[in-house]
Amino acid sequence: MSTVVSDEKSALDPSSRFMKLLVTVIAVSMSLYHMYVAGFGPPEAIIFRGTHLMFALALVFLLFPTKGGNSRAWRSYDMLLLALGLGGVLHIFVNYEAFTYRIIYIDDLTTGDKFWGVIMVFIVLEATRRIIGWALPITAMVFVGYAAIFTQVKLPVLLEQLYLSTEGIFGSTLGVSAAYVMLFVIFGAFMEKSGTGRLFMDFSMSLTGKSAGGPGKVAIVSSSMFGTVSGSAVANVMVTGPITIPLMKRTGFRAPFAAAVESVASTGGQIMPPVMGAVAFVMAEFLAVPYLQITIWAIVPAALYYLSVFFAVHFEAKRYRLAGIPEEELPKLWQVMMVRGQLFIPMFVILIGLVLGYSAPMCALVAAIACLPVAMLKKATRKDLTWRTPIQALEEGARGALSVAMACACAGLVIGSITITGLGIVFTQIVIELANNHVLLALIVTALAGIILGMGMPTTPAYIVMVALLVPALIKMGIVAPAAHLFALYFAILSAITPPVALSVFAAAGIANANMWSAGLAAVRAAAPAYIVPFMFVYEPALLFILDEDQSWYHAVWPIATACIGVIALAGGLFGWMIGHANMVQRVLLVVGALSLIKPGGLTDLIGFGILAAALVWQSLERRKAPLPQTS
Repeated sequence: MSTVVSDEKSALDPSSRFMKLLVTVIAVSMSLYHMYVAGFGPPEAIIFRGTHLMFALALVFLLFPTKGGNSRAWRSYDMLLLALGLGGVLHIFVNYEAFTYRIIYIDDLTTGDKFWGVIMVFIVLEATRRIIGWALPITAMVFVGYAAIFTQVKLPVLLEQLYLSTEGIFGSTLGVSAAYVMLFVIFGAFMEKSGTGRLFMDFSMSLTGKSAGGPGKVAIVSSSMFGTVSGSAVANVMVTGPITIPLMKRTGFRAPFAAAVESVASTGGQIMPPVMGAVAFVMAEFLAVPYLQITIWAIVPAALYYLSVFFAVHFEAKRYRLAGIPEEELPKLWQVMMVRGQLFIPMFVILIGLVLGYSAPMCALVAAIACLPVAMLKKATRKDLTWRTPIQALEEGARGALSVAMACACAGLVIGSITITGLGIVFTQIVIELANNHVLLALIVTALAGIILGMGMPTTPAYIVMVALLVPALIKMGIVAPAAHLFALYFAILSAITPPVALSVFAAAGIANANMWSAGLAAVRAAAPAYIVPFMFVYEPALLFILDEDQSWYHAVWPIATACIGVIALAGGLFGWMIGHANMVQRVLLVVGALSLIKPGGLTDLIGFGILAAALVWQSLERRKAPLPQTS
């Protein structure tokens, strides 16, 4: 299982043995350092975050050299940048006592402070560009440039904010990468090396493989399990897609739809508890709540997402009479659990640890350490392990965390610039005025912004920018904070399947040999109910288990039930099937009834159930007469 972020570039492994050994030593040391910190506690914030950044910079400039820079001159340039990056962090470490006692924004910066401040801004932008492309660095340059040129903030004050405080490069976002994301990426690497990927696939196939559209449902189940650990849509597609997409095509799925299913299922892993990839830890930091609370809020939205996709596959299979995988080709569930079932134990370690109140990094540390011993328990999972396996897992864990680390450091430039200029308050006022105090308009603006931002950058920085600029406006308009944050996160994630820049769809289309635009439109259609789910929990916070003081947990049952029925009916209307083939009028009835159920309220629920009942009775009466299209 790969643990890279969605649009991370491919690393170029060094050609010489010395450089390969150097990369391995640095990467393994990085993982071991963070595991030690998780077990015994971190040092001062800026020391911990600075060390994390130094490791990341070292690996980025070694693994992502200047384009076309194989010559000695270009490699010298890379080494110079690396030395400058390390120097910028070490400048803080060496003068840490002086920085501790200085009065921020009052004491003047030294010439060295100014020099290293400028250098560090440039180095962070360049390292981020190398690993995730131009989108986030350009965004950061726009905000830094705005602060430096168009406001009254003096350049030394801006440099102090970005470099010498915990409000810029070394801010809370980098802290989340160092304290949380790193450990869970290491955990994902150990899971991969222990053979858990094979368990996920076999488990999914044994559960859903033989049903109508079985391969599509296998993609949904397996990708949800992969995605919650890796937090990367494209990484999920590249791991599960080569297996599920050919299976879907073999059983009759059209190539664009097969690519759509895999990409949509892989994308949803980022909102799937218990791990939720990387961004959930950032959300926990922003909301100042335990990570377990984030997973509780996310359970129902994630379930609604996958429920809608599951029934989209089911109805598509029914409509075109697509069979499942032949039973003789499927693994038996009891055999899967007997042979590989013990590999689920590390996942349960995290769940139980979080419920008992242990910190998320500690749970991830214990789960990662447990992966290989658990794999040693059975011969089938033990045979692929060697003495190199722990080293490989530690190295891949460090490599997998690089894009998140650099994205968080670069996002710190954005957050620092917004904070020092007060731009967040201005933007909140602009959004409120544009929406004219209409919550729905503000939500639509936020949704469009999330999709646009997410087109060019990974989910984590896209969400961070939205929190800085748009989420405060939603909260000021009366939306509860968890719903506002999850709304922003949801649409930052959906950008991965929304044309024109739908990265996970493009990856899946390449595997399926499908037209990218056809696959993109099919993905939007398959995930159509998922675009409505965020609006549902904003207007009905009970879907997040957020209840009034006089309400108990059972008050959430009815909204959850109507929401589930609504997304199923909406999928039926979009794909032309419910209990039988649906004509155009029936499809309209299903969609209208679904939207009525999705909107909270007793009257709308009554209207929705009435419309759905009429559509179902009509379908029941005509079920035997309705012609079924031939298999495509």
